[in-house]
Amino acid sequence: MANSENLKPMNKRTKSEQREIAKKAGIKSGEVRRARKTLKEELLLLLENGDTQNKISFALIKKATKGDIKAFEVIRDTIGEKPADKHELKGEFKQKATLEDIKNLKKMLDE
Repeated sequence: MANSENLKPMNKRTKSEQREIAKKAGIKSGEVRRARKTLKEELLLLLENGDTQNKISFALIKKATKGDIKAFEVIRDTIGEKPADKHELKGEFKQKATLEDIKNLKKMLDE
């Protein structure tokens, strides 16, 4: 089991050790990628059946109407109504505040 005594940084290992570790990581990564691809293909096949999509849609709507916020968000995002993730400040707010600006703001808030 790995712990702080037996962990060895990669830059302290020999080139052959580094190569062996990288090889094992690459093999495992390929296995995981293939498994994920298989799962995706199976799900897509099941979703080709219109009845399955209808059942999922109705289940989502049912959960959303019972107050499940995550179900509501999935529906909203799927129909293309997702709000923008980033908000851009416009006009005078784009300038950087100076230390004097911050002090003045603090004074205003303290009053």
